[in-house]
Amino acid sequence: MFYRLILYKDVELHPRFFGPNMRDTLKAKVTAEVEGTVSGKYGFIAAVPDVVDYGRGIIREGTGFATFRVKYLCIVMRPVKGEVMDCVVTSVNKVGFFAEAGPLNIFVSNHLIPEDFEFNTTDDTQFVTTDASTRIRQGTEVRVRIVGTRTDLTEIFCVATIKEDFLGVVGDPT
Repeated sequence: MFYRLILYKDVELHPRFFGPNMRDTLKAKVTAEVEGTVSGKYGFIAAVPDVVDYGRGIIREGTGFATFRVKYLCIVMRPVKGEVMDCVVTSVNKVGFFAEAGPLNIFVSNHLIPEDFEFNTTDDTQFVTTDASTRIRQGTEVRVRIVGTRTDLTEIFCVATIKEDFLGVVGDPT
C-alpha cells in the first residue's frame, strides 16, 4: 500500500530566490507542488520527506528564471487488488456504501455485503443484520478487501468486499 520512491520534478525558480536559501526554497516548492497529488503511474503522493539532489539549474534566456531537475524521495499510497484495509463509511444507499481510507475512495456494492445484512431506512440509512446486532451506517469503521482499482488524474477509486471471513464492521459510532 505505501511505497518509498525516488521521482524527478522540473522546478522553475525566480532569480530573487537565488542565494543561500535556494535549496530550502526548492524543497518547499517541490513539496507544495507534489504532495497530495495523484500520479496515474505511482498512486497518491502522500509526503516528500527529503530531496536527494537539486541538480544544476539551467537559466532560460531572456527571463532569468532557472529550471532545476530535482530528484526527491516520496511516500506514495497505491492500493493493490487483494489488500485488506480499514476504512470509515461516508455514505450509505440501497446499492451499497462508500467509504474512505485517507485519500482513497472505496465502494462496497450490496452484492459484496453478506446476505444477513438488509438495507434499512426506518431510523437512519443503514445496512442492518437480521438480528439487529450489527449496523453499517455513516461513520462506521469497516475492514474491507480490495477487489478492483481505478486511477484517474485526480483520484484513486476502489471496489471492495466485506463478504469474506474476518472482514466487516470493526467499530460502530454509537
